[in-house]
Amino acid sequence: MKNRLTTLFFCLFIGVSLWAQQPTKWRGEKSEAKYPAPALMTQWPAEGPQVLWHFEGLGEGYSSPTFANGKVYCTGMVDEVGYLNIFRENGSFEKKIPYGKEFEVSYPGSRPTPTIVGNMAYVSTGFGELVCLNLDNGNILWNKELAKDFGSENIRFGFTESVVVDGEKVYFTPGGKEFNVVALNRMDGSLIWKSAGKGQLSAYCTPKLLKLGQRQILVTHTGDQIIAVDTKDGKLLWNYPFPNQYNIHPNTPLYKDGELFCFTGYGQGCVKLALNEDGSAVTKVWETSKMDSQMGAAMLVDGYIYGSGHKARGWFCLDWKTGEEKWNSTDLGNGVVIMAGDKLIAYSDRGELALINPTPEKFDLVSKCKVEYGTAQHWAHPVVHNGILYVRHGQSLIAYKISA
Repeated sequence: MKNRLTTLFFCLFIGVSLWAQQPTKWRGEKSEAKYPAPALMTQWPAEGPQVLWHFEGLGEGYSSPTFANGKVYCTGMVDEVGYLNIFRENGSFEKKIPYGKEFEVSYPGSRPTPTIVGNMAYVSTGFGELVCLNLDNGNILWNKELAKDFGSENIRFGFTESVVVDGEKVYFTPGGKEFNVVALNRMDGSLIWKSAGKGQLSAYCTPKLLKLGQRQILVTHTGDQIIAVDTKDGKLLWNYPFPNQYNIHPNTPLYKDGELFCFTGYGQGCVKLALNEDGSAVTKVWETSKMDSQMGAAMLVDGYIYGSGHKARGWFCLDWKTGEEKWNSTDLGNGVVIMAGDKLIAYSDRGELALINPTPEKFDLVSKCKVEYGTAQHWAHPVVHNGILYVRHGQSLIAYKISA
């Protein structure tokens, strides 16, 4: 009996330890922003969902909140210094940790969403620094200056890539000829491998991790190319040309059943690529200039893609198999889309928050309201956690009740 209890305790300890070391991800599991919400309200009150709490004073920025250790983490810039704000989930402010100089030009403020693993936080700054923080004491464990350490050139609107953590590796895209994509040891920042990629500038994109057979690949969008590298050694596996007017490509690709959906703004649109069995090559399936999402992401639901355009104004539904447009609506401003339970939630650049039924039949708007708190651009990606919708607008973080 004693041995059984010891074994049970050991298994529970290992399970909790492993759970605590799971890294958070940009836009949640698989970077798809499909959040569970089992008690989701089927529609909102006329004035919008109830505000449970809101906090003013994050600092300037466009990053999303992330959740770990029973806490809420969100970055902001005050007097050109970036801070990691930490809250309890009831909205009470706990502390803030400075992590370095932030981006003070071209829409000032923090950009990437932090990645949390246990008591460590990984933050990249728009100004061009990669930082690992100890959350217990606020110390910087290691940092990399992208220009100095990797020969990076900063980009027009600053680095916006959220750090991808995979086991003991950290992946990032400094851009440039030699250190185009790098893998670092997440504990000390030492270089594991470097990839020259296609030698282009970083392009604001948070990469997508894909497991294909015995190979794991990292897919991202640089200057005017979609590229894939092997995460074992950084070898470039393939590249696909997909430029737009300004080489700005913030959208993380979507993936399903061996096919990859890549999309970008400024009139370029989207392309679906079929990968071979081990991810070492791609072929084009279809391409369209419709739904040229600038930075609002997209959702794949039951064989249809939902998202907004950029130069192509409005919201679109495309057939995943063919790229055929099923509908287009201008009832809502362009913006970001996520999913809670079985509903889409859109956050437009006009400050509209909307609940939408995903259906290829029509743009089925269920509820709509305005985000009343905060200032500046409505660009941050909302997040759903434990049935609560969190929206960041400038210096404000707002928690909405969307579950019954």
